[in-house]
Amino acid sequence: MTNTKRLLAAIAAGLLTTTAAFAGDVRILWYSDGVEGEVMQDLLTRFMAENPGINVILDNVAYTVITEQLPVQLEAGAGPDIARVTNLKAQSQHWLDLTPYLSDAEYWRTNFGDQADWMRPDGSDAITGFMTQITLTGGYANKTLFDQAGVALPGADATWDDWASAAKQVADSQKVPMAMAMDRSGHRITGPNISYGANYVGADDMPAPVDQGVKDFVAKFVGWNADGTMAKDVWVSAAGSTYRAAADDFINGQLVYYYSGNWQVPNFATKIGDNFDWVATGSPCGPAACSGMPGGAGLVAVKYTKNPEEVAKVMEYLGSQEVVKEFSERTLFLPAHKGVVAGGLDFQSDNEQVKAALNAFVTASSTTSPNALKLPGWRWSDAYYGALVTRVSQVIAGELTLDEAWARIDQDIAEKVAEATQQ
Repeated sequence: MTNTKRLLAAIAAGLLTTTAAFAGDVRILWYSDGVEGEVMQDLLTRFMAENPGINVILDNVAYTVITEQLPVQLEAGAGPDIARVTNLKAQSQHWLDLTPYLSDAEYWRTNFGDQADWMRPDGSDAITGFMTQITLTGGYANKTLFDQAGVALPGADATWDDWASAAKQVADSQKVPMAMAMDRSGHRITGPNISYGANYVGADDMPAPVDQGVKDFVAKFVGWNADGTMAKDVWVSAAGSTYRAAADDFINGQLVYYYSGNWQVPNFATKIGDNFDWVATGSPCGPAACSGMPGGAGLVAVKYTKNPEEVAKVMEYLGSQEVVKEFSERTLFLPAHKGVVAGGLDFQSDNEQVKAALNAFVTASSTTSPNALKLPGWRWSDAYYGALVTRVSQVIAGELTLDEAWARIDQDIAEKVAEATQQ
């Protein structure tokens, strides 16, 4: 690291003050999409009552803290004891191998083994944590607006063009400001890219240059932002690779069709209530697939902790079958735990829209492209995502042409690879 980077890392570490200060303290850096922070705090309160020698502090922060500040901390050899993150593989050199501290490592391999490689260095068999949920990107439609406009919801095999046309028709009819919106995220735009034939992974497992699949969908996406079909402000209201969701616009009834993911289900259940009817639609089709992007958030132990034994106890509690089941049922998340999945879940909702949405995502998972399934455990995914969101946003804002963006994306990714391989 340069001296400047070291200084910035030290400042970030000091500002966040997330390293446990006292023996027995375990600090968790956590972000929430919906109600999961409240559920987690309730579970941890119970844990502390049963384990009075361990004080667990839950820092519920904005997602941007996880994506922008935590990496700086980690590079400084600091950070929380446990963190909930989505950038799992690229930062895996910072995760603690819990194996020596677990009472039953085989339990973890059996129940969380399918996603274990997503959160550990290539070639390693370390147990670093577990997925708090499995996610899949997909769309949501405001069914009430469709009904009021007299426009039929596109069917299961509908294309992106079908949804764009229908959503624009509904928005114009109902005087709604936003026809379509997609979260400002390189991960979110990747599902559609892959549906148009994109493949980010080269033959040598290194990043491939921007291909025709990326170019075809991104050109369409930019056009929709230009003609008002897509909500332009979502992608031009932030700089760099900063995340911005359009969930509030959908919740407030200002958006006809929203492309996000299954993690929004509990958020909508809580905040929309009976204000309007909504449905999950799966992912629209492109010429190559009808694919969403799999992924999820992982809860990982950080190797800079001063209290690895206490960290392992907290992780064992949170990863236990009964706690994972309760967390999943209360948060309406799809669990990664094999035993929980096999035993079935009773999602705690009397909202039929919620149950239908969760089932829709389960159905949609069967159409996930092999090219999409590669990416959660691929080292360079976040380099690709970050370059995409930054440069596509600049095209939408009129700062770059598409041809300039392709060259910049390839250059950005190459620089990330060079930086990572020189460390």
